[in-house]
Amino acid sequence: MKTEFKAKFLQHINKRRQDQGFTLIELLVVIIIIGILSAIALPAFLSQANKAKQSEAKQYVASINKGQQAYYAENPSFGSNVAVLGLGLKTQTTNYQYSVTGTTGSASALATPVSNTLKGYAGGVGLVDAGEAKTTQSVLCETSGFGAPTAAVFTSSTEVRCGTDMVLVTK
Repeated sequence: MKTEFKAKFLQHINKRRQDQGFTLIELLVVIIIIGILSAIALPAFLSQANKAKQSEAKQYVASINKGQQAYYAENPSFGSNVAVLGLGLKTQTTNYQYSVTGTTGSASALATPVSNTLKGYAGGVGLVDAGEAKTTQSVLCETSGFGAPTAAVFTSSTEVRCGTDMVLVTK
């Protein structure tokens, strides 16, 4: 092999090795782009985590409402605590603490958040007039801000409604 050819071949090999790396500017641009994307995505991710925790409370309170309606169908009053409803629900989870009050005419369920970064929920079941007979009606309400629900659900002769500072979720 000629020496001239060998020299050009070695130059070609060395040139290819130099073209294979990233420059410092390219690395800095990539790091800045990743930083901007993470600054945008992190708050959205955290709010989705809170929504998932809050859906636990919605499910529990809705289950308690259905349990109260079933309990009333078998008894002349509503259940006074979660245990008598026979739902198998815990009264305390990592995110919420649940309480139930029941009387002859209505029942309320409160989901009080353990931390102030979650919304509170209240559910209620009550007897309302339905023509000639009475029937049970239930509602699920959430606090308009973060923290514990300030008021339970109220029952009149015609409807069950949310308390003050509460927003209706489902009826």
